[in-house]
Amino acid sequence: MSTPAAAVHRPARRSPALPEGTRSVGPLLRDWRERRRLSQLELALRADSSARHISFVETGRSRPSEELILRLADHLDVPVRERNALLLAAGYAPRFPETSMDDPAMGELREALEQLLRGYEPYPALVVDGTYRVVAANRGITMLLAGIPEHLLAPPMNAMRLTLHPEGLARRIRNLAEWRGHLLEQMARQIALDRSPAARELYEEVAAYPVLDPGRKATENSGAPYFALPMQLEHEGRLLSFVSSIATFNTPMDVTVAELAIETFVPADRSTADYLRSLEF
Repeated sequence: MSTPAAAVHRPARRSPALPEGTRSVGPLLRDWRERRRLSQLELALRADSSARHISFVETGRSRPSEELILRLADHLDVPVRERNALLLAAGYAPRFPETSMDDPAMGELREALEQLLRGYEPYPALVVDGTYRVVAANRGITMLLAGIPEHLLAPPMNAMRLTLHPEGLARRIRNLAEWRGHLLEQMARQIALDRSPAARELYEEVAAYPVLDPGRKATENSGAPYFALPMQLEHEGRLLSFVSSIATFNTPMDVTVAELAIETFVPADRSTADYLRSLEF
């Protein structure tokens, strides 16, 4: 996600008064810089500024322009939602809209995503938002969710709950301890990057779920080593093995789009691939 280093000058757009207790932009930018382990000089060189000016901005002695905030956010790889927060903290209006997926303006995007998911069948694929709510899923996913209780399938479905809840896929995941650890680590990385209260709340919920049969071991592969950690799932008397791949949009200009992730499940062995190809959707 990037913002052009230079932009056409436009009059500063002021935002409404900030809520009481909102942090100013300087400390927020310092936090992002320290999390990226950059010195003021390193950031200044990347953003075509000076270490002195960066220091003044971080300590509140200088109010940064809207363009400088966006340029610094680009070099600090700040998520789009947090870029809006930086602008608000500096007294500017948000630059990036947050459009609901139900909005007519998202029609072409929804159609493209649905076509992409259909094209991936019979292999499972889905689209989730920043808190793992399922935006769209193909019939490969529907097949894997057969037998899941209705309360977990009721909208809005959440991919983490579906996977880790004791009544969800967790009871059928043969290597649950390993796969659970992978998912929790993924969520922890996201929380460290986005600092989303909703994501942290979800993490605390699913991390507290009991682990079924923690001593159960994954089934050994038939010989060749897996090229990535598989999710080994019991399904109708078979053992299906998948590895997961996640894709996001480049340079998104909308908060909603920036937080979408397309997750596809690749068969990890020949027997899984053959079984899926034998299905008639």
